[in-house]
Amino acid sequence: MRNSAFPIIKPLMLAATVCAAFSSVSAVAAQSLQNCGGVMLSACPTPFDKMLPEAKDMLQWDRAARVVGFRNDYRNYAGDVFQHDKSTPLQLAEKQLKGATYSVKGKTYTLKDYLQRENVTGMLVLKNGKVAYKYLGEGNTDSTLWTSRSVGKSVVSTLVGIAIKQGKIHSLDDRVTDYEPDLTGTAWQDVTLRQLIQHTSGVEWNEDYTNPDSDFAHLTQCEAQPGTYDCVRNIITGLKRAHPAGQSWSYSSGGAWLLGDVLEKATGMPLAQYLEKTIWQPYGMAQDGVWHAYQPGKHDVGAHGFNATLEDWGRFGEFVLSGGQLKDGKKLLPDNWLKQASDWTTAKNSVTAAHPEGSYGYQWWNNAVPADAQQVTPAAADSLQGSMWALGIYGQVIMINPAEQLVIVQWSTWPQAEPDFKAQPLEASLMYSAIAQQLR
Repeated sequence: MRNSAFPIIKPLMLAATVCAAFSSVSAVAAQSLQNCGGVMLSACPTPFDKMLPEAKDMLQWDRAARVVGFRNDYRNYAGDVFQHDKSTPLQLAEKQLKGATYSVKGKTYTLKDYLQRENVTGMLVLKNGKVAYKYLGEGNTDSTLWTSRSVGKSVVSTLVGIAIKQGKIHSLDDRVTDYEPDLTGTAWQDVTLRQLIQHTSGVEWNEDYTNPDSDFAHLTQCEAQPGTYDCVRNIITGLKRAHPAGQSWSYSSGGAWLLGDVLEKATGMPLAQYLEKTIWQPYGMAQDGVWHAYQPGKHDVGAHGFNATLEDWGRFGEFVLSGGQLKDGKKLLPDNWLKQASDWTTAKNSVTAAHPEGSYGYQWWNNAVPADAQQVTPAAADSLQGSMWALGIYGQVIMINPAEQLVIVQWSTWPQAEPDFKAQPLEASLMYSAIAQQLR
């Protein structure tokens, strides 16, 4: 790839101390780790790009820079490693995906068209836990660690469910200040964890990815400089109240960051370590992953920053699809957690003509084919109703549909961080619905 594709290029210069080693790593395991550009992993991901785009310019990267940046997020920022243990290879499904098509305004598109139109760099379809389709593009491989963006919010949501099952969090009706008493007197004082996880806190937050002065843009700038945790916390604690808690839905990476912080205080460990202990090793993920850390070994960002391989993204989806059940039958999530997580909030702005039942749950999206979509096939009535979507900017997806026993993972580099829902998100819902029908 030509270096001229990047807005600003820098050599990779990260110290080996970037990733904190948890006490759970044995001396034998530590000896077998490899130094992957300052990150200690069981095996180095490929490709290993020599030049990385500037982290501070993430929202301005062009597509070529985005490909390299997203698969090297684990080195572009400080991070905490979550290690794998023993795993079982995914099996091939007897029925392989071949001829799925969808139509928009009278024009029909194939799967090959879809990959190009969505700038897909990786895609995995699991039917009944087996691989029905896998695609890796732009040089990505089975060992590539791709960053989640806000798909990480759905991972945090799942970890919150585990913490409730373990009794580390009493209830989603607890208040934020039960875990963070220093927020007493701030806009967060009367907010419950349920309102935090549903993004109905009522606390103002500007998520505009195109505005260099938005709260999200300020968070991104904090991430590109020393003292990230304190910098971001100052943003969060200084926010004002926009609406009464619980009345209005407003997507907020600031609130998601705070949810991750609450979870870490409740469990006494950073997100990466809690993920490793509860899901990654017990469920049998195949490779190590890295979580973007604001304070290595102490605090990982709850809004995004989960980096893992395509197949391990799929395995995580299978874990959620199972209701949080390990291979030995042990259940890690509360009963009916999936139903609760996809019980879409009916707060103002969540209910729309596209999704009259609501658009957002416990940091999972409702992205079934919109009810008001016209001139499309499959139609809304034939789509993946009841599906749960983990969505991240620029087209990162984990879609889970219990009725179809279907998990779909997508890595993308959309031209826009958050396009109109009549564009790429609509075509994703159409293609996924067509895939479900083809695999029945």
